[in-house]
Amino acid sequence: MDLIDAAYARAEANGFGMSCEPPVGRLLATLAAALPPGGRVLELGTGVGVGTAWLVSGLLPRADATLVSVELDPATSALAAGAGWPDFVELRVGDALEFLTAASPGTDDGGYDLIFADCVGGKIEGLEHTLARLNPRGAIVVDDMRTVDGWPDDFKVRQQGVRRTLLDHPDLVSVELDHGSGVIISVRRPPAG
Repeated sequence: MDLIDAAYARAEANGFGMSCEPPVGRLLATLAAALPPGGRVLELGTGVGVGTAWLVSGLLPRADATLVSVELDPATSALAAGAGWPDFVELRVGDALEFLTAASPGTDDGGYDLIFADCVGGKIEGLEHTLARLNPRGAIVVDDMRTVDGWPDDFKVRQQGVRRTLLDHPDLVSVELDHGSGVIISVRRPPAG
């Protein structure tokens, strides 16, 4: 069983219903495959590793890239950790916002060429910290941008805030797609000159 099938099976077996949908996963794999040599990927919200598996599928068979994935819940992270990831994958347990603010861009921890923001921290709250970690020409992907009936009104308001930030940001070129759960992809403009 490949990493993707195994990740979906793990999600189902453990009642984890918040995994990225296959259309979003295919998009992540496609973007990961286009990373430059030595590309760096950050996933905020590992869950049981479905998004991670899609990202890895786009990176393989190369081994020059790195993928860091951060999950808040230790038990959920432990489920993902048992998947037998390639050596370029690093799973971390912790708060996404704490991770994002622990090191400044330009330090040894550096920025990222592809970011999948798939949890509250770093997407709904603290999006500016995520954007600060995005390298020039790097892409950020956020999903769950389609409004769903029954979602709390306060979440819908915050979701609209994410949309406005990404679509109106002067340093980003963005597109909103009616794809999967609703996706916005933004690319950081390179510095002028």
